Amino acid sequence: MSPKTTTEIAKLADMTVAQLRDRYEAVFNEECRSRNKQYLIRRIAWRLQANEEGGLSAEAKKKAVALAVDAESRVTAPREHKNTKVVEAKPAAFVDWDPRLPPPNTVLERQYKGEMIRVVVLQEGFEYEGERYRSLTAVAKKVTGTHTNGFLFFRLGRRA
Repeated sequence: MSPKTTTEIAKLADMTVAQLRDRYEAVFNEECRSRNKQYLIRRIAWRLQANEEGGLSAEAKKKAVALAVDAESRVTAPREHKNTKVVEAKPAAFVDWDPRLPPPNTVLERQYKGEMIRVVVLQEGFEYEGERYRSLTAVAKKVTGTHTNGFLFFRLGRRA
C-alpha cells in the first residue's frame, strides 16, 4: 500500500462522524446512512485500499454476475419434519422470500395437543381458521396462548 493511502487511512480516526459521512459519500458516490464511526472508518479504508489495488478483475466481475443470476433462478423444495407435513406445494420463485418458508398456497399441518393445526402460506402473511396473520409467530401465539417462535413451532428451517 502506498504511503499516501496509509496516511489517508490514518487520518480517518481523527475525523468526526459528519466528516466521515462526507468522505464516505465522496469515496462511494452514494448517500451515507450510517452514523457508526467505526463502521465508516472500516468501509472507507477498505474502499481506499480497493481503489489503490484496482478492484476486482473483469473475470471476477463476470463470475460474480453469473453467480447472482444463478442464485436468483434457484428454487428450493420445502423441508419436511416428522410432525409437520407440507401439503399442496406449488413452486414459485420470490426474490424477497424467506428461504425457511415453503411457497405461497402451501398448507402447513402440525399436530398440537391432539388437534390438527392447518395454516395456509400466503404471498404476504398466513391464514389460520379464516383469519390472516402477518407472521408464523402470531399464528403460534394464537394457537398456544403464549409467545412462541413460529418457525420452531411449525418446525421450519431446521436441517434434517
